[in-house]
Amino acid sequence: MGLLEGKKLLVTGVLTDSSIAFHAARLAQEEGAEVVLSSFGRQMKLTQAFAKRLPVEAPVVELDATSQENLDALADAVRAEGFDRLDGVVHSIGFAPQSVMGGNFLTGTWEDVATALHVSTFSYKSIAVAAKPLMTDGGAVVGLTFDAQFAWPVYDWMGVAKAGLESANRYLARDLGPEGIRCNLVSAGPIRTTAAKSIPGFATMEDAWPTRAPLGWDQTTAEPAARAVCALLSDWFPATTGEIVHVDGGVHAMGQ
Repeated sequence: MGLLEGKKLLVTGVLTDSSIAFHAARLAQEEGAEVVLSSFGRQMKLTQAFAKRLPVEAPVVELDATSQENLDALADAVRAEGFDRLDGVVHSIGFAPQSVMGGNFLTGTWEDVATALHVSTFSYKSIAVAAKPLMTDGGAVVGLTFDAQFAWPVYDWMGVAKAGLESANRYLARDLGPEGIRCNLVSAGPIRTTAAKSIPGFATMEDAWPTRAPLGWDQTTAEPAARAVCALLSDWFPATTGEIVHVDGGVHAMGQ
């Protein structure tokens, strides 16, 4: 019996087959879950293409996390794909204009910072609330962060957005706990994904990671982080919520 046998999951943010979201969806299926993906706009065709590379082709529903119309329609869209409920949601959504990263902290405008916060922070709450009508038997919401304890080179306002995400996770855990819904984050080390490549100068931060990590660190694979996501979606963490699980080779615990 698989770790996620019988679970029905919504996974957002599958845009490549190297991403944490893709590998979380793959592992979830291999562990017995049924998976539905979400996407929107020009990205929809990409998500549909990668959905076919999963062990079982997953349906894709439309979801722009900044569109209240899409959020209001999410539950019905998921039901239309044959999912009568959801047991878990993976939030793998993040975006910031390049004008507020790569050494542009002091010059970033509010308009661009607001975009980063809306997409990368507020959407965590938005999607959880949109999925809540389908989570009638409780379940788990799992998001992805990058350790917001520190001011990292080049990360700038995205780092602030992740700090907000980590705080929002605690409040979401507080407010959804009475519904039996657990809310946790996985803080992964740097992985050479599409998101990382979009950050100007990101290589300056990731290059030293393997030498600083007590366990070492492989920047080319999302598998360890994806395994943590699946574990948190499972019933093996029934009393864990508001938590951040670090999957970074141990760098978070080392002195700077």
